[in-house]
Amino acid sequence: MSTPYQEAQRQGQDVVRATILEAAKNLLINEGPAALTVRRIASEAGCSTKVIYTLFGGKDGLSEALWLEGFARLERRLLDVPRDGGPLDRLMAMLAAYRDHALAEPDYYRVMFLGALPGFKAGEEAVRTAKRTFGMLVAGVAACLEAGELAGAEAAEIADLLGMAVHGAVSLEISSYFDEADAPARYRLLCTSVLTPFMTRDERRT
Repeated sequence: MSTPYQEAQRQGQDVVRATILEAAKNLLINEGPAALTVRRIASEAGCSTKVIYTLFGGKDGLSEALWLEGFARLERRLLDVPRDGGPLDRLMAMLAAYRDHALAEPDYYRVMFLGALPGFKAGEEAVRTAKRTFGMLVAGVAACLEAGELAGAEAAEIADLLGMAVHGAVSLEISSYFDEADAPARYRLLCTSVLTPFMTRDERRT
C-alpha cells in the first residue's frame, strides 16, 4: 500500500507540497503544535525528513508555508465571490465569504490569526503576500467610494474597521461563543452597523 507522499509524487511537486502541508495540519489539529516536528510530519506524510528539508527548509519554513496556505485559500474564496449587483453588494458578499471561509477552514484560520503556531513569525515577504487579501477588501471599499455608495473616510480606514469587526466576530464564532442559529444574523448586523455611518443617504434608504 502506497503512502500519501508516494501517491502525491505521481502527480507532481505541487501535490507533494500540499500533501505534506495537509499532514502538518492534521497533526496540529489532532495533537497540537508540539507534534509539529519534521520527523513526525515526515512520518505522517510517509516521506523522508530530507524531502521536507528540501521543499521547506525545515520546521520554520513549513510553518510559514502552512500559514501562507491559509491565506491562499482565503484569497481563492474571495476571488470566487460573484460580481452580481453594485459595489456595495459585492463588498457585503466578500464579508460573508470571509466568514464562510473561516467556518470551513477553522484550523487554518487559527494558524493565520489566532497564534496556533507558538513562536512562529512570518518573514517580510510572506507578510506582504498574506496582506493581498486585505488589499482585496480595501479595493472593495474603494469601489464603493468611487460609485458614491460610501463616503466620509478613506478606503483603508473603512477597511480597517471592517477587518477588526469581522475578525473579532469570526474568532468568537469558531470558538463556539455564539449560538449557531443566531450567528449568521448577528454577523450581517455587525457588517451593516460598521458600514452604515459611511453609507450615502440613498444607500441608507435601501
